Amino acid sequence: MSVTLEKRGAVAWVTIERPERMNAVDAATEARLGEIWDTIDADGDLRVAVLTGAGTRAFSAGADMKAAGSGGNVTGLEYWAQQNPDGFGGISMRRLRVPLIGRVNGLAHGGGMEMVLGCDVVIAADHARFGLTEARVGRLPLDGGMVLLSRMIPEKIALGMMITGRMIPAEQAQRLGLVNAVVPGADLDAEVARWIGDILACAPRWSVPMPMRGSRPSSKSARRSGRGADDPGDHRGLHRRQGRRLHPGLPGGLHL
Repeated sequence: MSVTLEKRGAVAWVTIERPERMNAVDAATEARLGEIWDTIDADGDLRVAVLTGAGTRAFSAGADMKAAGSGGNVTGLEYWAQQNPDGFGGISMRRLRVPLIGRVNGLAHGGGMEMVLGCDVVIAADHARFGLTEARVGRLPLDGGMVLLSRMIPEKIALGMMITGRMIPAEQAQRLGLVNAVVPGADLDAEVARWIGDILACAPRWSVPMPMRGSRPSSKSARRSGRGADDPGDHRGLHRRQGRRLHPGLPGGLHL
């Protein structure tokens, strides 16, 4: 199986199991990730999720350019037509019901970087590197990277990364605010465990019942309501157009 889901108590561990391909995402992996996020959202016993890649070389190298239907052996029109409304890996533009920790155990570029941008907390090994490298293969970071990166770091730095495909080390990513903590690879699991412990030590439920992570409706909810993600009648779409993000679960949807 290209992706595994393991439930450890109140924690869901999601691992991309393609180390021989630097955990690159093909069509089957993308589909499986979408199923897993739906499963996590439907499980009321879960309180946090962790996303990582198998091995120590790569978190994810993004789209598998050698696999048909993954951005490699397709035409430009086909590439545009197959965009996932929830972003790369079904997560870069989606907001889960529970916090998502990115355990970055190595290279994260292209779509891999976009998945990092979709995480709430990012813990990186000190050998990890980050970048939106689509420009080097004649693509654009359309699965969330183009929108999200420039909102999270200074605009000129974001633009420079996107038009050159340059990568940055974990320490620089932390200085820019993309990463919460950088530790030696041998300490990565211990650091992730500390963050999980702190999250689980908090109150298990919000006092006001509201959907977690409300900055963007999922593609399924948008289809059910008959509204697109940017429908003027959708307050979440309005906040996104204004460059603001709703804080997960806070009464009144306080802005960040």
